[in-house]
Amino acid sequence: MATQSPFSILETFLQDFKLPFTPPDWAVEETQRRVVLLINHVLMQESQATERLARQKGRTVLVQWQTLSFKVLITPAGLLDLAPGGGLSDLVLTLTEPSPLALVQGLVQGGKPAVRVEGDVQLAADVNWLTDHLRWDVEADLARIVGDVPAHMLVSNGRKITQALQQFVAQGRQFVPASHPTPPASTPAAATESAP
Repeated sequence: MATQSPFSILETFLQDFKLPFTPPDWAVEETQRRVVLLINHVLMQESQATERLARQKGRTVLVQWQTLSFKVLITPAGLLDLAPGGGLSDLVLTLTEPSPLALVQGLVQGGKPAVRVEGDVQLAADVNWLTDHLRWDVEADLARIVGDVPAHMLVSNGRKITQALQQFVAQGRQFVPASHPTPPASTPAAATESAP
């Protein structure tokens, strides 16, 4: 007997989630700077990525979702910097999924969010290449801090948790309580053995 997900209250909350306040501009800018630093760190580990972006130097990319926006400028080194507000962007990527929960679920499953793309086609192709090929080597970065073995254990356990979340999401958020186990399905071999 399948019952409603125990997370249905959380799902309902996240469907209509709105911040109760607007964060101050300095907090938004500082968060965006940290994101740019992280992206640049990942970009610097892949020379082909920086080469692709260097060809697009001076171009701007605006990523937006609901009321949030993030605008970056591509530097001559093939890295990113926060772009000044205002003005037109060379590429605008708008996340079209309105639900934060559905957005997170899609990312947990390893998918790409639905995006409306407007602007320069070649720049869009380069950004798409980055999303397909660029990966953060978290284990190597952790190994520099805590050593190889602990880093491997942390990343391995993180992968197991991610796989468990993916399986949970893939099952359609159906929850079967442990007190009501489902009967085992009969196999074709068992059915033929019981026939006279």
